[in-house]
This record gives sequence, structure tokens and C-alpha cells, in this order.
Amino acid sequence: MSECHTLLILEDDPLRSEELAAVFSDLDVTVSPVCEKALALVRRIEPEVVLFGLGDSGQADEARNLALLRQILSIAPATKLIAMTGEKSRDLSVKAVGLGATDFYHLPVNATVLSMVVRRALRIRELETENSRLREQTGAMTLEGFIGTSDAIRQLCRAVQKVAPTNATVLVLGESGTGKELVARALHRLSGRAHEPFVAINCAAIPENLLESELFGYEKGAFTGAAQRTLGKLELAGKGTVFLDEMGEMPASLQAKLLRVVQERTVERIGGRTPVPLESRLVCATNRNLTELIAAGRFRDDLFYRISEVTVRIPALRERQGDSVLLAQWLLGQMSERYGKTVRAFAPDALRAVQAHQWPGNVRELENRIKGAVIMAEGSVVTCADLNLHDPDADPEHLNLRTARQKAEAQAARQALAVAGGNLSRAAEFLGVTRPTLYDLLEKHHIDAAQFARAHGSPVRSGADRT
Repeated sequence: MSECHTLLILEDDPLRSEELAAVFSDLDVTVSPVCEKALALVRRIEPEVVLFGLGDSGQADEARNLALLRQILSIAPATKLIAMTGEKSRDLSVKAVGLGATDFYHLPVNATVLSMVVRRALRIRELETENSRLREQTGAMTLEGFIGTSDAIRQLCRAVQKVAPTNATVLVLGESGTGKELVARALHRLSGRAHEPFVAINCAAIPENLLESELFGYEKGAFTGAAQRTLGKLELAGKGTVFLDEMGEMPASLQAKLLRVVQERTVERIGGRTPVPLESRLVCATNRNLTELIAAGRFRDDLFYRISEVTVRIPALRERQGDSVLLAQWLLGQMSERYGKTVRAFAPDALRAVQAHQWPGNVRELENRIKGAVIMAEGSVVTCADLNLHDPDADPEHLNLRTARQKAEAQAARQALAVAGGNLSRAAEFLGVTRPTLYDLLEKHHIDAAQFARAHGSPVRSGADRT
């Protein structure tokens, strides 16, 4: 990391402050006790990351420290705050994250692990700053509803800008949930037809017999129930844009009729004999592979060539490098406002999950997950669990060999006690350790041996007997 990165360490213990400052000697570090003066420091140096020593749960200053944490996040919402607590104060770290802390760390200091936690927070801050800078440079997004800075999305924006002012018939390709209608509306909005109607029709959602009348309209008496002349969507669009979504699902009989409409730029209502000239522009979209459908005889190749004068492909979300996190943050603000919630940020595990997830449902899936997370979140931070996603990169603390060894010790001690029916001597024999060593293990991992004895109706000897 560069020296320009700023870190504020708030810690009451002078020795620990020195130890922490030494870990981050390559950063611009400021050290201060946990006190009201810290607020002035935050305003003055605007640190990118604050390492906040909260102390141990149950102390009298716990409420004061949490209040100070809340104030820091209020005056510097972009700052990434990492809460430090003792191993026995996990509830305190949970409270801190609930108030908006980016991450937490359990003491004592492990230089390697703590460095990873802080530098990960700095990287998140870097990405957010870069995204803000790009937004300021470009002003509003080129396409309304498309949030992103990836090369893939920039190419899409350029393609839409080029083709929008023309009268070319456009075929929009993309997986389900990528935003095909958004592209169609952008083509309409950036064209000379922006003040004319935009008419959207989902070819897969309307039965075949109704789709024909929806598209072409019908004359009075054309069929049972046709009580009056009704104009079709192609005609109602006037000089505007007609968007035919899910073209790959259009029945073969309608494909032939649509081909004639596209070729002759006229439409005949059902039961009518007079061609009606069309002035609207046609934009079609599908998530199907039309080449495969043509080979299978399920889509007309001549219609394909007519509707694809220009083809625009929307990249899947997994192909938009870095956009998923940016889009998620934008959606979080939108959903929080829509539902009147105070959810303000993502927890680190949520950001990792968003970035790693493949998003088979694309933007629609991301939007739905964030909507559900905002509705169900109990604090001000959305976690990986709220999104119902898997964290691909568990907290480095859990990858630490010492921590893994401790977990294995605790599990072995519990299993030995269960098999021994709570008998400490037998449990020690199973483990191959002395009884004093077993006592140390039980104390270290907060294991209540009495519960195993009670479960088997056996007495348990006092922990004072270590001989």
C-alpha cells in the first residue's frame, strides 16, 4: 500500500498502540486514545480506515465507545471502521458491525491477520473512491438504469449511442435478467422518436390467437367478439418504437406475417383488406440462440436477417468485471429508500459474496436478493446471510492455523467427554493427556464438563482437583 493511505488507531492501551502502529509502518498512521478528541481528528485527517479499540464487553465505557463509533460513522460515512475487541467480547463486535463498522478483529494482535483485514478495508475504500470519481467524470450514466464502469458495459453504451439516432431495426440479445427492455428504451429515448410512444409486447406471455390481434389489430366482425375496430400495437405506436420481447418464442405462423410487415412496412388488420402504412421503428429481443432455432426449423432465417440489421448484445453480469459490487451498492440505496429502511452498507462478507457469485439470473437476481436483504435486515448493514449467499473467502482469522488447531482441540475434548459419559479421568485417557491438561483444555475452550456428566447421570469432580 502507498504511504498516502491514512489510518487512525484509537486505542487506550499505549503499549498496544505502539504495537499496532508498528504493524502499519508503511501507512500514514495517527494514534489517539478513545475519547471525544478523536472526532476532531477524524474531521481533520479524514482517515480512510479507523482501527477502533472497543475494549472488553461489560466495561462501564462500552456504551460510550459505541456512541463514539456511531458519531465517527455519522461524520465520515465513507471511512472504513474496524472494531477491535477481546476474544470474550464477540457480542460487542456484533454490536459494532450492526452500527455500521466495516469489519471486526479479535485481539490479541496477530500482525499477519490484522494486516489482511485492514488492507482489505483499504481496498474496498479505493474501489468506492474510484467508482465515485468515474461517476463524477461521466455525470449521469449513459443508459438510464445501467450502472457500471466495466469495459463490457462501456462498449454496450457506445453501441446504443451509435445506433439510436438511426432507423435501423435492432436485435437485442442477452440472457434473462440482463436488461433487454432497458436497452430498447434507451434506443427509443436517444432517438428522434423520444416524444412518440414506446410500445412493449412480450411474445411469450400472450397466447398465439391473442398475439396476432395484439400486433395487427382487427376489423369489426372479423371474429366472434370483435364488436368494433381495434388497432394493433404496431399501428398504435405511430412514429414511436415497437419493442418485441422474447422473439424466439413467436409462433411460426406469426413469423411469416411479421416478415411481410417488416418487408413492406405495412400492416393489415385481421378481417381487413386495406394495408395500413407503418412509421414505427422495430426493436426485437430474445434470450434464445436464434441460430440454433433456425437450424432446428423453429425460426425463419429470412425474418432473422430482417430484424437484425444491427445486433446489440448485452453482457451477462458475470462478464462485467467489478460492476456487481457497484450495482449492488446503488441498488442498496434505492431499496433502502423505497422501503423506508436505514440500511446503509454491506458487510465485508457480503461484498465478497456479491463479487464472487456468478449471478445466473443476472441483474434481476441481484435486485431481488438485495430487495429481500433490505426488507429482512435487522441492523444498518447487509450481511452475506441476509443475501442468502456463500462467503467464498471466510474471515482470515478462521483460516489461521492456530485457530483451526483450537477448534480441533475443542471438538476432540467434547467428543471424549461424550464417550466417557462425563468421566474426566476416562476422557483424559481417550485423549492421551493427563487430567490437569484436560482441565486446562476445558477452561480454555469454555467447556462445561458437568453437562456431559448430568446427561449420563454421573458425578463430576471439582475443577480444583488437578492431580
